[in-house]
Amino acid sequence: MPEESCCAILVAAGNSSRMGMGMSKQFLLLGGKPVIVHTLLAFERAASISSIVVVCRPEDQAAVQCLADQHAIGKLCAVVAGGATRQRSVAAGLAAVPKETEYLAIHDGARPLIRPEEIDATVQDARTYGAAALCTLVKDTIKMQNTDGFVCSTPDRSSLRAVQTPQVFERGLYEQAMQVAAQEGADYTDDCQLVEHLGKMVHLVTGGYTNIKITTPEDLPAAEALLKKEKGDPMRIGHGYDVHRLVPGRKLVLGGVEIPYDKGLLGHSDADVLTHAVMDALLGAAALGDIGTWFPDTDPAYSGADSLALLRQVVHILQKHGCRIVNIDATVLAQEPKLKPYIEMMRSRLAEASGMELGQVSVKATTEEGLGFTGEKQGIAAHAVCLLEK
Repeated sequence: MPEESCCAILVAAGNSSRMGMGMSKQFLLLGGKPVIVHTLLAFERAASISSIVVVCRPEDQAAVQCLADQHAIGKLCAVVAGGATRQRSVAAGLAAVPKETEYLAIHDGARPLIRPEEIDATVQDARTYGAAALCTLVKDTIKMQNTDGFVCSTPDRSSLRAVQTPQVFERGLYEQAMQVAAQEGADYTDDCQLVEHLGKMVHLVTGGYTNIKITTPEDLPAAEALLKKEKGDPMRIGHGYDVHRLVPGRKLVLGGVEIPYDKGLLGHSDADVLTHAVMDALLGAAALGDIGTWFPDTDPAYSGADSLALLRQVVHILQKHGCRIVNIDATVLAQEPKLKPYIEMMRSRLAEASGMELGQVSVKATTEEGLGFTGEKQGIAAHAVCLLEK
């Protein structure tokens, strides 16, 4: 019997006023990627999640959709505008959830270090109990304070839990809780409170201490440190090399740029030797083989293929394996034609296809002083090196 479907509602509609940085905290960089991207990737990888809805500020909708496209978030089904309060934002997200969905996993968009296995464990508990939330054990002794600032009681720490997200609910139960809250004019900041108000008990799932919420500027470096610790040794270097023969009757394409010349490069695809070297470097850094493994020249599907389109596929492959490109540095070896006028356009097209900024891509061109295969104008070669963060 198939498991019930579960949609994640990622709430990212706050104004980030406590960050004091003049921009939405969802777009602050963490480990080189925006905060919201980390959150999206975690839910994309969680086996229990069937779809994702993001709730954000109206002015952020296009940017969130763009980031999701760049990072191959296939489960995303909607990006909607939030409301004035958290409860209203969740209601906006709920309206966009697919009709067949049976469970809802509500999560703070600014909790980017949530692990897929924590998501799956909380969803599984909700399927058993109807309502579940992730939590941590409280480390500190908690004191209750009276209106005069004095301690009035000390709760037993062994029974205290700090509640996090995701908080997962059977859909009908949550919709009923939302309806009752709306009728009573109640507005809660915690989704469990809605369900608790109905008299329903929420089961708690103990998670780790890395699932922090980024709320103030001090939280960002803490999250960076936790992320680096989680990754262990994240840096991977790759090298790529390719060479193709120059022949009459073919277009000359380098880095996705068609260059005027009386010859072109011979190959099964468009023979873009520069882009091929870049792809091999990226795949090599991730230990995922080479372009021949993924796009064999025996497959007619790749006959005359646009190499930049293949590069975009390589980027998606890397993303699915948890890899981010830090930079690319490439060198083209060609006696002719002169490539200097086309270098910036090559950089721009490689950067766009790789989902990077222009400053992360370097392209250089050199001759070999008339020596060897390229020096005798028989062909063009390219080397590329890259750095990945895994």
